[in-house]
Amino acid sequence: MAGEQQPQKLLDFTEPPLIYILPTHMTNDDFHAVVGKLEQLQASQTYDISEARLILAQVIKKRRAEYEMRCRNLWTEEITRTTQDIDNPGAPAQKSLKRRKLERAAIEPKDFNSVIILDTSSTESESESEKRRRSGPIDRGSHSILDNWTSQAGDGTKEVRHTGDSSTESEQDLIANLDVVEEEKSARPSAPTLRTEAFQEPSPAHHSILPLSDTIKVISIEWLHESLRLKKFLPVENYMIYEGKKIARPVECDSILEASRAQPVKALLPQEPSALPGIRGDAISARNKAILERAKADMEAELAKRSQLNRRVAGKLATNLQHQTTSEHDYGVSSELPETPEWVKQHVKYACERSTPKDGPNRLFISELKKIKLTRLLTVDEIGVRAYSTSIASIAAYPYPITSSREIVMLPGCDVKIANLWVEFKNKGYIEAAKEADNDEVLSTLRLFYNIWGVGATTARSFYYDRRWRDLDDVVEYGWSTLNREQQIGVKYYEEFLDKIPRQEVEQIAHTIHKHAVAARDNRIQSLVVGGYRRGNEGSGDVDIIISHPEQEHTLNLVHDIVYKLEASGYVTHTLQLKLTNSHREQSTLPYRVDGGGHGFDSLDKALIVWQDPSCSPESLDGATDTNAKNLKPHRRVDIIVSPWHTVGCAVMGWSGGTTFQRDLRRYAKHVKGWKFDSSGVRDRQTGNLVDLQGNGDAVTSMAEAERRVFEGFSLAYREPWERCTG
Repeated sequence: MAGEQQPQKLLDFTEPPLIYILPTHMTNDDFHAVVGKLEQLQASQTYDISEARLILAQVIKKRRAEYEMRCRNLWTEEITRTTQDIDNPGAPAQKSLKRRKLERAAIEPKDFNSVIILDTSSTESESESEKRRRSGPIDRGSHSILDNWTSQAGDGTKEVRHTGDSSTESEQDLIANLDVVEEEKSARPSAPTLRTEAFQEPSPAHHSILPLSDTIKVISIEWLHESLRLKKFLPVENYMIYEGKKIARPVECDSILEASRAQPVKALLPQEPSALPGIRGDAISARNKAILERAKADMEAELAKRSQLNRRVAGKLATNLQHQTTSEHDYGVSSELPETPEWVKQHVKYACERSTPKDGPNRLFISELKKIKLTRLLTVDEIGVRAYSTSIASIAAYPYPITSSREIVMLPGCDVKIANLWVEFKNKGYIEAAKEADNDEVLSTLRLFYNIWGVGATTARSFYYDRRWRDLDDVVEYGWSTLNREQQIGVKYYEEFLDKIPRQEVEQIAHTIHKHAVAARDNRIQSLVVGGYRRGNEGSGDVDIIISHPEQEHTLNLVHDIVYKLEASGYVTHTLQLKLTNSHREQSTLPYRVDGGGHGFDSLDKALIVWQDPSCSPESLDGATDTNAKNLKPHRRVDIIVSPWHTVGCAVMGWSGGTTFQRDLRRYAKHVKGWKFDSSGVRDRQTGNLVDLQGNGDAVTSMAEAERRVFEGFSLAYREPWERCTG
C-alpha cells in the first residue's frame, strides 16, 4: 500500500569484506543460487581469491581448504585461536563456564531471546545436536558479524535488539529458493555445546559486514544458508573451516611447486574487462549480472545443440571454463562433439565400472599428466596424487580423441584445471609444469632415489634433504650401512631392475615357477601371471604370478616350499621377503576390523625374490662351460603369491588391475556394497561375515572363471584385464 513503510532489511552485505565463492564440490544449481543470492543482497563479491577476506566453501576439511587456496596461488599461514581469543580477544581470563552460569542464574531472570553462542570445547554428540535442531529453530538473537571479527572494548559484553521477522516477501522467496546441497554435511564434526551471554544494543539495528583485518577466513556455506534462514548473521567461528594470514609463496617451492602446478591458461589469455578483479561498490552488481546472463546464454545454446550433456557439465562450462584460444579453431576442431559415452552421461565415478583400454587416443596428453602426478608424489601431496590419478583414469577411458576443453569437464573426476592443462597441451604440444619437472635438478634427484627398489617418496626426500645425498655414489659411500637389505639390493641392481622384462622372458620365468610348484605338490597346481603382463604390457617392471590348488591343505605353506626348490635350482639369488601371513591364520579371509588399517591391501602368502637364469653361463674359448665365469643374465624382480582356492578369484582380481582400478574397486565395495575387499576375500562391514563370491561353494575349474564370478558377485560387468589400464 502507498505510504506504508517497508520492513527494514536485516542482512547488509554491501560493505566489505570481499567474498569469494569456492566452487569445489558445488553443482551448477548450488553455485548459481549462492551467487544470485549474494548479488541481490548487493554483496561485495570477487572472482580473484587473493582479494577475498571471506571464502564460502563446500569443503569440510582444513587440509582441503589449504589445498584449494594453493591451487589458486594463494599461500597462507594458519592462525590458531583459543576459545577465549575467539569470544573476546584481548580480554583477561574469565571464570569457568559453570561458575558464570551459576552466578547469572542467581541474579538474572531467564531471557529466552538472549543470544546463543557455540562453545567449541564441547564434546556433545552429533545425534544430540540434531535432536535439538529438529525440535525447532534456536533464536540466537540478531547480532552483527562484526562481533566475531573485531576485538571488543570494555568488559567484552554486547547486546543486540531482537528485530523479529521483518524480511520482505521477495527476501523470503529468495531464502526459500536457496537450497545449497551439502554432500559432505554428514561428515561435519560433532555439534558444540550451547551457552548464553548478555549483549548490548548497537545502533543502527540492521546488520552489516565491516572490513576484516589481513586474515582470510574459510567458512562453511552452511553459515550463509543458516544466516538467511534465521534472517541474522550467525557467529562465523561456529562454521570456521580455516583461518590464516596471507604470505608469500615459500622460497623452497620455487623449483618443486612450480613444476608440480600447471600454469593456468587464464594467465596466458586476455581477460575481458567484466572479468577483471578489483571492482568495488555498485559496479559489482552490474558486473555479476552481466556475467550470469552471458553464462546462461552460453549454456542454453550448448544444451540446445547437445541435449545429452548433463546439468553438472553445463554448470562447469558456465561458471569456470576458460575461453578457447584462436589456435583451437585453427587446428580445424569441429564444434560438434562426438556422442557422449553412457558412463559419462551417468557420471560413473568408479573406474571398475567402465572399460579403460591400454592404448587410448589421448595417451600423449595422459603422459604429460603422469609427469605432474609423479611430481605431486615426490612432493608428498597425497590429495594431488589422488586427484590426478582420478583424472588420468577418466581420460584414459574416454574412447575419442579430445578436441575441445568441453569434453574434459564432462568427464567424472576432471575439472576446469585439467581442461586448462589440455588447452595448454593443445596449443604448445606439451605442459609447462611437466617440462619444468623434467628439467628440475631437485626433482631429477628425487626420481633417482625413488626408483630404488624399496625406497618410497618419503625416504627419497629424506635421502635428499636430511642426508644431503645427490646421487647413488653418495648413497653407497655415506649411507650403505643405514640401508635395509631390500634397499641395498635395489641399489646394487639399480640399472637391471629399471630394464623392462619382455613378455617372452616373463612366460619363461612363469613356466619355471609353475614346474617347481608342481614338484612341491602335484600336477593339479594352477598358476596365472597377473600385473602388467596380464594387462597386455610389452614390458613389465617385475613378474607377478599367483599359484593355487583346488585342495586347501595343498596351499598351506606352499610359497615356502616353492622358494626352497627354486633356491636349490639356482634361480633365486636373494630372497627379500617371505611372508606366511595367510598360512598363520589358517588361510581364512582377513578379519574385518572396525577401526580399519594396519594390514594393507594384500595379506596372502607371498615371496619377493631376485631372479636370475642360471642356465646361461658363458662358455670358454675351447667350447667347454666355464663354471667360474660370471653370469651375465640380468637380475629380475619376481613376486610369488599363493592363494587358497576358495578366494582365488579375489586374488586374481586384486592383482590384475591398474592402481586406480584397484583403489576404486575397494571404494566401490565399501560405499556401494558395504563390504571390505582385499585379495584374500570379502567381508561384510556390518556383520564381519565372509561373503562368498565364487558361487556359494560351487566348484570352479580355473582361476579366470573364479575371477568372473567375483565380478558377478559385485554386480559389475566383467572387464578383460586389458580393459583395466587406469595407470
